[in-house]
Amino acid sequence: MIVDPGLVLVLAKVLLATAAIILLWRVLVRPVPYWGQERPGELPGDLQDAERRADTLLREILNEEEYQQLTRQGYLEVRSPSLPQRVYRVPRHQGVVKVYEKDRLIMYLCVQPVKFLPSGDVVAMHKLSIEGNEDQYLKLANRWYSSPNALGAGMGVWGGRRRDPPE
Repeated sequence: MIVDPGLVLVLAKVLLATAAIILLWRVLVRPVPYWGQERPGELPGDLQDAERRADTLLREILNEEEYQQLTRQGYLEVRSPSLPQRVYRVPRHQGVVKVYEKDRLIMYLCVQPVKFLPSGDVVAMHKLSIEGNEDQYLKLANRWYSSPNALGAGMGVWGGRRRDPPE
């Protein structure tokens, strides 16, 4: 049986595109379940205690409006200290940080601790890092852009650890 190399190439591209779509859906739309569980309430006792302590600390860090937004909408909006039109949407549980400028999604950021932290501590880490040293936060983040033209021609969708293009 002779197989046309062009057909093999087309099939390989289709499989690769399908895998990329599934991966993006998994990361952006439906985050991986928390520690293999669907809800934090299903965690072992010691991790539930850690989550409660982290949530108590988070309530002290956030004002009432921020905390209500986080519990009702599932994310916290953190305003950029350097760019008034930029807002970071930090998810309550696992997921990527979405960056908006002028109400338009421009990029996704992935910043994770190297060891386990309760989700409340991760939200606090993002908020305090953005407000305390936004430039360093962006340098540490793996990023990808919402479109090839989101931050200038030729940047491509995946940004990796690249810095923003020169203005």
